[in-house]
Amino acid sequence: QVQLVESGGGLVQAGGSLRLSCAASGRIFSSYAMGWFRQAPGKEREFVAAITRSGDVRKYADSVGGRFTISRDNAKNTVYLQMNSLKPEDTAVYYCAGAETMSSGGSRYEYPYWGQGTQVTVSS
Repeated sequence: QVQLVESGGGLVQAGGSLRLSCAASGRIFSSYAMGWFRQAPGKEREFVAAITRSGDVRKYADSVGGRFTISRDNAKNTVYLQMNSLKPEDTAVYYCAGAETMSSGGSRYEYPYWGQGTQVTVSS
């Protein structure tokens, strides 16, 4: 089992950038495909981005493509989400998640392991 802890959230103006980090401990990090999801108040948790165990394949939600970049450093047991050109509608709690196997990578139900989340607020 892997434990996940997110960091890097905060308050930023529209058009700004943030980088989220998710540190993993426990089992071998490179054994897990990783994803980022977000949940705004009153809304369902939605897919943001995913990356395979080796980092060779990345997937993005249409709403963040071209603005967000997911990456991982297996030597540091960390996955990142670089968020540029932030918009007020990106405001949400962001969660990282891990799975031993990845099918589409875009469904929350594929991921058994979750962090506690980090708040991102984008002001207009």
